[in-house]
Amino acid sequence: MATCSTSSGDARVRKTAGSTLGVVTSVTLRVQHARRAECLAFVPFDERGAALRFVATLRDQARAAWESANERGIDIAAIEHMDARCLALLREDGADRAHGVAIPPEASIALLVTLELPPAIGAAQAFDEIGRARDRNAPDSPLVRFCRVLEAAGVLDRVEIAVPGDTVRRQQLLALREAVPSGVNARVGRAKQSIDRRIEKTAADMIVPFEHVGELMAIYDEQFRRRGLDAAVWGHISDGNLHPNVIPRSLADVESGRDAIREFGRAVRRLGGSPLAEHGVGRNPTKQALLRDMYGEEGIDEMRAVKRAIDPEWKMSPGVLFAST
Repeated sequence: MATCSTSSGDARVRKTAGSTLGVVTSVTLRVQHARRAECLAFVPFDERGAALRFVATLRDQARAAWESANERGIDIAAIEHMDARCLALLREDGADRAHGVAIPPEASIALLVTLELPPAIGAAQAFDEIGRARDRNAPDSPLVRFCRVLEAAGVLDRVEIAVPGDTVRRQQLLALREAVPSGVNARVGRAKQSIDRRIEKTAADMIVPFEHVGELMAIYDEQFRRRGLDAAVWGHISDGNLHPNVIPRSLADVESGRDAIREFGRAVRRLGGSPLAEHGVGRNPTKQALLRDMYGEEGIDEMRAVKRAIDPEWKMSPGVLFAST
């Protein structure tokens, strides 16, 4: 299996298992003398394949920069994504207008890229480099290189950017991203109030090796389409960690969404990933079902036995991995 983030905490092989088997009591930190500057870019694409190719290029260039310790290389800290339904939610709720971010009507996916730059770069220098990026005599800098990757992808003129020091624009872009889960949660809450009190959040956090992200997205699309479910997908695309979220209009949608998530879990395991990439396993019935799908009842019994032997009073992170003792 490819190495991926997982919160399934196989206690048979993991010493800490999501802090359910151990507690860190001492940490030695090495302090970085100068914090690197950050540039945040909102990058819309009309076509998902183009966005995935762009992410792959940035991943490759970032890896090369890290391995060579090249200060001129593109150093990407994170790339998140929002699918077409996420962008529609932002428009429906007016979040794009509230935060002053133009989302092209033809965009089917948007990325939020965090680019790290040398500490000394400020707003004036950043804007100068962006303005000169198409110039053959532009400085060979991380920001110029990033702009040229944007240009090669055909999206340089569509990017909304927050340069180092522009805290207002940075907060606007981050708020836009946070408006997506807030919009989904608000719709779930309204459905719970007006349709059926049993309606609840129906979502997952699954991860696959990056080379399988496009395939996983297609699986999400097909399952939601076949079941007639309204859904939005966002996540940490550069890590292959995607969050499918059902927007239920009935209790039947919740039940169908749970079944879809079980199907997703099987597909993710087949692709070498983990259907439990983050948190909340012990407090979510659907994630408990995914855990059983991964290890079976016998495997979970073995994990519980290890937990009881190491932590007989179940004091360490109760409920994080298992619903009860």
